[in-house]
Amino acid sequence: MASLYLNEELHADAFRPGARLAVWSADARHAAQVARVRTGERIGVGDGRGRIGWGRVVHVAANEVAIEADEIAVTERAAPRLVLVQALAKGDRDELAIQAATELGVAEVIPWQAARSVSVWKGEKAAKGLERWRGIVREASKQAIRAWVPEVGELASTKSLVEALRLASLAQGRERTLVLEPTAQASLVEVISRRAPADRSPIADLRLVVGPEGGIDDWELRELEQAGAVPVRLGAEVLRTSTAGPAAIAALQTLLGRW
Repeated sequence: MASLYLNEELHADAFRPGARLAVWSADARHAAQVARVRTGERIGVGDGRGRIGWGRVVHVAANEVAIEADEIAVTERAAPRLVLVQALAKGDRDELAIQAATELGVAEVIPWQAARSVSVWKGEKAAKGLERWRGIVREASKQAIRAWVPEVGELASTKSLVEALRLASLAQGRERTLVLEPTAQASLVEVISRRAPADRSPIADLRLVVGPEGGIDDWELRELEQAGAVPVRLGAEVLRTSTAGPAAIAALQTLLGRW
């Protein structure tokens, strides 16, 4: 199976048949020293913004691996964008969630400092956390051979999350927010399927909010609902914070006709 490597510095004009596309630094070292890519092997080089060039390797070194592109694939960003608002969780459960969500097609992930989050990001830890999340979604995108690398938003508090929902509502924005809540009366499928004809305008962003290990606090759920979010359940089972988001994304990909 062909492999994908990324070079976000490549300009869109670089993606044309016959062009030399190169990766450097960590991607080049991984290709040369870990994957042991050899001259003549076919791999892909992408920019993480919808373009991938496929071709035979023409140069291999510790600091640079290059191909001569013979095929250019351009993928438009899917609409609506699926956005995962993932609560910080202890251990690596939040990281497992965003890794799987990336492989399943999420367009953006937003770290959320929920009231019941055991993990707390402050100061330097917040900066390191964001950097780590960006690295995780980048590597997961390469593994899944995704043309688009998901964005990683800034750390959100419950207050900032609620304010963003209210602003979207006041501006009549084309956003919809679903909160995964095991006690919700309506299921994800029911809420997505029951949109009235008058409410059929295209949705730009479809957000999924996932709580931490201890769940979403009652006051947070009330605030989110008052701001326009809709609680939904996935099924009879209660899923871990690491699996709830990816499971919902997989369901939405099917409901949206992408799978």
